[in-house]
Amino acid sequence: MDTGAVSTHRWRFFRLGGFDQVRLDSAEDLLHLSELDQKLWAALSCPVTGLEFDRRTLALLDTDGDGRVRVPEILAAVRWVCTVLRDLKPVMEGREALPLAAINEADPEGRRLLAAARQILNFLNKPGVAEISVEDVAGTETLLHDSPFNGDGVITPASARDEDTHALIEEIMACVGSVPDRGGADGIGAEQIETFFQAAALHAAWWEEGQTREVMPLGDGTAGAAECMRTLRAKIDDYFTRCALAAYDPKAGEALSPALATYEGLSLRDLAADPELERLPLARIEAGRALPLGSGVNPAWAAALTTFRVQVVAPLLGEAESLDAEGWERLKSLMAPHEAWQAAKAGIEVEALGPDRVRALLAGDARDRLSKVLEEDLSLVEQVESFEGVIRLVHCTRDLLGLLNNFVSFRDFYVQDRKAVFQAGTLYLDGRACELCIRVESPDAHATLAALSQTYLAYCRCTRRGSTEQMFIAAAFTGGDADNLMVGRNGIFYDRDGQDWDAAIVKIIEHPISVRQAFWLPYKRMGRMIGEQIAKFAAAKDSAVNTTAGARLADAGVKPDAAVKPPFDVGKFAGIFAAIGLALGAIGTAIATVLGGFLSLAVWQMPLVVGGVLLMISGPSMLIAYLKLRQRNLGPILDACGWAVNTRASINIPFGATLTKVAELPKGAQRSLRDPFAEKKTPWKRWAVILALFVALGMAWDKGYIGQLADALKPLFGGRQTNATQQAAPASNVTGQAPAAKAPNATAGPAAPAQPSK
Repeated sequence: MDTGAVSTHRWRFFRLGGFDQVRLDSAEDLLHLSELDQKLWAALSCPVTGLEFDRRTLALLDTDGDGRVRVPEILAAVRWVCTVLRDLKPVMEGREALPLAAINEADPEGRRLLAAARQILNFLNKPGVAEISVEDVAGTETLLHDSPFNGDGVITPASARDEDTHALIEEIMACVGSVPDRGGADGIGAEQIETFFQAAALHAAWWEEGQTREVMPLGDGTAGAAECMRTLRAKIDDYFTRCALAAYDPKAGEALSPALATYEGLSLRDLAADPELERLPLARIEAGRALPLGSGVNPAWAAALTTFRVQVVAPLLGEAESLDAEGWERLKSLMAPHEAWQAAKAGIEVEALGPDRVRALLAGDARDRLSKVLEEDLSLVEQVESFEGVIRLVHCTRDLLGLLNNFVSFRDFYVQDRKAVFQAGTLYLDGRACELCIRVESPDAHATLAALSQTYLAYCRCTRRGSTEQMFIAAAFTGGDADNLMVGRNGIFYDRDGQDWDAAIVKIIEHPISVRQAFWLPYKRMGRMIGEQIAKFAAAKDSAVNTTAGARLADAGVKPDAAVKPPFDVGKFAGIFAAIGLALGAIGTAIATVLGGFLSLAVWQMPLVVGGVLLMISGPSMLIAYLKLRQRNLGPILDACGWAVNTRASINIPFGATLTKVAELPKGAQRSLRDPFAEKKTPWKRWAVILALFVALGMAWDKGYIGQLADALKPLFGGRQTNATQQAAPASNVTGQAPAAKAPNATAGPAAPAQPSK
């Protein structure tokens, strides 16, 4: 595809997931799809497994059979559909059935497809039907299986027109093997026929070479004699070699014969079936001694030697009771041509048929009969290929646009009017329904790349009750919190067919789920840390008490007359009590200072201070979570499954909220807050809070903070009374009474007496 070419088509795009996605809404969009810049495609390839999509459609699109559907294969399918159809409306609607009128008869391939579609309908006894559906073509394999000829170049015994040809096909299958035909039946092709007749010709020529007196010194009995010699050759050679060594050195005779201990070991055993007896020499070892063929031989070999004397020695050397070394060498030389001929055997594949049957097949018209049957099958190649074209066309009519909306764009995923092909189902766990669940082969292998998606992923093992079926899914949690998500938790997974699976978390990739969770995270960590420290402190104290008690009990057992424990000395612990008092005073002063500073603020400033403190604690966590949530990306999750995602398909906060639905009460539902099993509230907590409040108020009163607060609140609550007092002051001056001036110093002596009025 020329990605740099300028398209004359006016494309329309919509923005979802943080990137521009092309709209494929019209037949013109499909006709010009090859002109769309490949850089604008959402994906460049996808696997043919692990998707919620018709596997047969994917197999038909995967023309090179590499297990992946790529851009050139998508474009080839679109180009082909646009050529053989004159009306693309069924494709744009994704119809289950293809109207025959939509096929382009003006195109040669379209005419063949139309004829093949009508023939399939005739096979199904639907000659007048005007459309062909996916269900109709689903049984095409059955039609081909039942037909003796299916255009694949493989003929079966059922393809034969007569009994002789039927038997010949079975013989060839038995000799050189078979291959399955398009319908699954075993048969033979041109390669098997050629191999068979070549082997037959070689075997016949080899057989003719052996029909001489030199090769067959005993005629038809030569094969039996040769087999008898092969059985005894090693033992006879061993016997004469031992006798030659005994002649070489007389002292070797006894050593080369079985020792007395050997016979003693055999004496208590069942010699009739003992293989150890076969390992002894054929006869007693003596220098220059001939091999006896009757009496005096090893009982384990007596029958074989008798057969050897009858079939080999007597016909070639004459009747004899023994065989010397010279006679043995003469026998081997007489049988050597036959053995060499046997070693050069050719066409062993057809040996089981026998030479007469092989010669008859070569001399007759067997090969011509097979060629005619094969030609009859191959004459249907074009028709059967058109059957496959009809199957592909019907599947593309239903599924092509759906695949494009999950390949060229991710429309089905973001628009959510239907699920994307990579969404395997819905996981219900921890009060949530996770819609983004993807099949994975191995959680460990998938997690290596999927961790880059910045998405909280829980890998679950899904099993069917009462079945050995098992699969793994990766579920994205994009709502709620992670407090109760842990390895081992169980849930229920519903696949796209509505079947339920038992799901158990086996692996977790932790990332922020929401900003709300990040707000409470510091406080939860602080509470968890305090709880852990309290637990450790309590455990240490408990261990110390147990250790001390054990030591005291041990000491009490050893020293029963120990002295009485001295009374408690208050003076010794006075310093400790003083230190505790100072510490409590310091803590109280600090609390009073903080509280006083807070109360000294204006009323409108107090909420700002509280918000600032909360922001200072939770702000960093919320900021980090917000930044990571903005980086959530679908690409690494799909890439880890074998996709080649061509863009950054983001999962932002609003869209993520739609992928994980948190449990909510239905609208209009009645709710009772009374829980009969709720934990009973103990009064000491309430009294402790009241006591702490009174202590804080007392400290504030003692420091004068309450008075300052009251003065600060006077302008707000006592402003009207103050104005009235100020208005009454001038009125008193009218009466001639001046207001008394405040003494500048309250500690100065008594005031001077007032002067009388003149």
